[in-house]
Amino acid sequence: MKSKDIRKQFLQFFESKGHLIVPSAPIVLKDDPTLMFNNSGMAQFKEYFLGNGTPKSKRIADTQKCLRVSGKHNDLEDVGFDTYHHTMFEMLGNWSFGDYFKKEAINWAWELLTEVYKIPKENLYVSVFEGNPEENVPFDQEAWDIWKELIDEDRIILGNKKDNFWEMGDQGPCGPCSEIHVDIRSAEEKALVSGKSLVNNDHPQVVEIWNNVFMEFNRKADGSLEKLPAQHVDTGMGFERLCMALQNKTSNYDTDVFTPLIEKVEQITGLKYTTNDVILNDSEESQEQNKTNIAIRVVVDHVRAVAFAIADGQLPSNTGAGYVIRRILRRAIRYGFTFLDTKEPFINKLVEVLANQMGEFFPEIKVQQQLVTNVIREEEASFLRTLDQGLQLLDKVILESNGKTIQGEKAFELYDTFGFPIDLTALILREKGFELDEAGFNASMQEQKNRSRAASEVSTEDWSVLIPGNVETFVGYDQTENEVKITRIRKVDSKKDGILYQIVLDNTPFYPEGGGQVGDKGTLVSANETIEIIDTKKENNLILHFAKQLPENVSASFVAKVNTDLRTSTSKNHSATHLMHQALRSILGTHVEQKGSLVNQDRLRFDFSHFAKVTDEEIKQVEDFVNARIEEQLPLIERRSIPIQQALDEGAMALFGEKYGDSVRAIKFGQSMELCGGIHVKNTAEIWHFKIVSEGAVAAGIRRIEAITGSAVKNFYTNQENTLAEITSTLKNPQDTIKAVVALQEDNAKLKKQLEQLLKEKIDGLKNVLSADFQEINGIHFLAKQVDLSMSATKDLAQAIGSSKPNSFVVLASVEDNAPNIHCYIAKEMVVDKSLNANAVIKELGKYIEGNGGGQPFFASGKGKNVAGIAEALAKAVDFVK
Repeated sequence: MKSKDIRKQFLQFFESKGHLIVPSAPIVLKDDPTLMFNNSGMAQFKEYFLGNGTPKSKRIADTQKCLRVSGKHNDLEDVGFDTYHHTMFEMLGNWSFGDYFKKEAINWAWELLTEVYKIPKENLYVSVFEGNPEENVPFDQEAWDIWKELIDEDRIILGNKKDNFWEMGDQGPCGPCSEIHVDIRSAEEKALVSGKSLVNNDHPQVVEIWNNVFMEFNRKADGSLEKLPAQHVDTGMGFERLCMALQNKTSNYDTDVFTPLIEKVEQITGLKYTTNDVILNDSEESQEQNKTNIAIRVVVDHVRAVAFAIADGQLPSNTGAGYVIRRILRRAIRYGFTFLDTKEPFINKLVEVLANQMGEFFPEIKVQQQLVTNVIREEEASFLRTLDQGLQLLDKVILESNGKTIQGEKAFELYDTFGFPIDLTALILREKGFELDEAGFNASMQEQKNRSRAASEVSTEDWSVLIPGNVETFVGYDQTENEVKITRIRKVDSKKDGILYQIVLDNTPFYPEGGGQVGDKGTLVSANETIEIIDTKKENNLILHFAKQLPENVSASFVAKVNTDLRTSTSKNHSATHLMHQALRSILGTHVEQKGSLVNQDRLRFDFSHFAKVTDEEIKQVEDFVNARIEEQLPLIERRSIPIQQALDEGAMALFGEKYGDSVRAIKFGQSMELCGGIHVKNTAEIWHFKIVSEGAVAAGIRRIEAITGSAVKNFYTNQENTLAEITSTLKNPQDTIKAVVALQEDNAKLKKQLEQLLKEKIDGLKNVLSADFQEINGIHFLAKQVDLSMSATKDLAQAIGSSKPNSFVVLASVEDNAPNIHCYIAKEMVVDKSLNANAVIKELGKYIEGNGGGQPFFASGKGKNVAGIAEALAKAVDFVK
């Protein structure tokens, strides 16, 4: 059975059981500050489990793209070495929100597996929670009784809290679970060892495929449990593992989920992948094949994770979620570089295969195929350059080492600063006869983790509910202040921000951060006090107002007041963003799509797909286009709740990677129409003027524009005017300022040429003079002198005079800006025959000028602080040739 048919059968089965089939949420989460990525099927439904929202159906089924590479669920380092862990995977799930419970969930799971998919019952084991007296949670007798009607009791396993009590996190909904495991070993293996003994013991062919979680508790901040008001079902079945079982394979990578990608890697590299059916032994040939297999598994797994993340809007970067994606991709590149001998970008060529394979069910990967390919190709090229640079830096570390063990701190610097993989460092060192101080590296790594953990440490108390059952309302589209009551509060303590309080109101005019727009700031005012709101965010469908202190009387009535100055400036930039998006698509082409944005009171930032630099002429056209729409005084046409399909049919722009409901809000200015929940001006005339201040590349195929509106434009032109006045004044108020500047540039160019000629003549003169000062010592032409030149000119002179004599050893020093510098040239034949090394010379002589430096064995330079040490350094240079 093909994988796409397995997926369809799952969804059709639960549709027949009254479930609403919903699409996968984006793999990248944008409205959940507790998670970077969707790491489980339930992540997009958290608000329903928490009681903060109402689902469109009490029964839902889907297949969710998941990514597990950070935090509590981190499978990254296992990927490739075994055959069943993945970074990106699909989670098939069925959900009940206060509807059916254990009986239906268990019976339907069994029916699907044994009657629809026809997995032999003798290949299945199930587990139930054994109970936990310490937390007053009993043995799950109900689940046991249901299962024993379906399966022999000797196939039911009791599981502990680690395996059979599922928790969303340190706090929140949780409950006992019942797992289903499949044993796909051969009959001979089963006869030797019972599958029951291998459950939850990391056996590659006895694996969990389905987990039925029965949500009935809430974990509080103090660790205690309380009953939820309703019972829920949260299930997840690993799609890749299910395919392995149904396609009679013993490895996920031998299924048609991965074989098309593997075949493409084989075609590109000329290497062969061996399936799990081929038994490898301890021979050298088998060991090499195993390394190839691991590398290919790493590549084909990681390209899926990276490609879907980029398609959902997350570009590789050096921070946050972008860093995680970059790290995954670099791990794949590194394995290809080391074990598949790929020295040129190749992973990007797999995107087409992936798009053809999964585009039917996940159309975003097909639509974004070219962009994903371009971004991965550029990232590959960049990291391969980093690897090349790292190899040179590692050679330098080896050269400067006094022994055969390389300090762990040095290896960590290569890893942390330059992104050079530690396992590659260790491999190269072994090949060159050196050892890595692993303990030192691990200590440096742990120090960094401790610093990072301390910086991001957050403790969150439980909610204190003041008004039970309240459903908050956002009124900020119509009002900037209104009377409110506080419905719940909680305290949050973080190393980064200190102690803050999160306040939820019964209704609020404060816009929570979202869609690229920053959250509102303002105040809560009562009869006796004023509380400053420093930010507003949304989490699990709650609008959170952040304050540094709580009101003395939290039960009082307040007036919530938005800072209208900040909001007005922000709304101008947000509306201008929509107009600019329309302008870019009109001028550059309809391939332009928004890939990220930031809108605040100061400026707007807009990332978009485009294959080339936006020219000055095109920037001028975009500015003119937007300013023309401003001058037209276009009124805001707002549709707050229309069916999403109707909005799309009317021409509204929807963004990939965004999660939309069945009803949406559409914003229209003239011909510009987008789905948007942000705050906008009532008329484009309020924007006043639009000005682009920068344009540049963010990644391959992604450009970034920053622009300003309103008073910021006035300030921009005022500053420009002041700068021009200063230039004119400095030039003694010429009649034609531009002509005067051009003349100044021409004069400067002439003087620079004259200076270069004089310097060349001076170097030539010194070269002739110094040639007479060479001494012959032990067959070496030796020279050590101080000269009156700049550092760069001294460097040039040292190389020029050194290359003029055979067997030369030259040390020249000079002073520039009160800082001493020193340079050493050694003829290459001396480096080989006499084992002389310019690096070692500079390292030693640098001590006398209180400096350091480096370079290559035949030429090195250094800079220091102690001018008086030059004479002693030059005097000591002769010791190297005696």
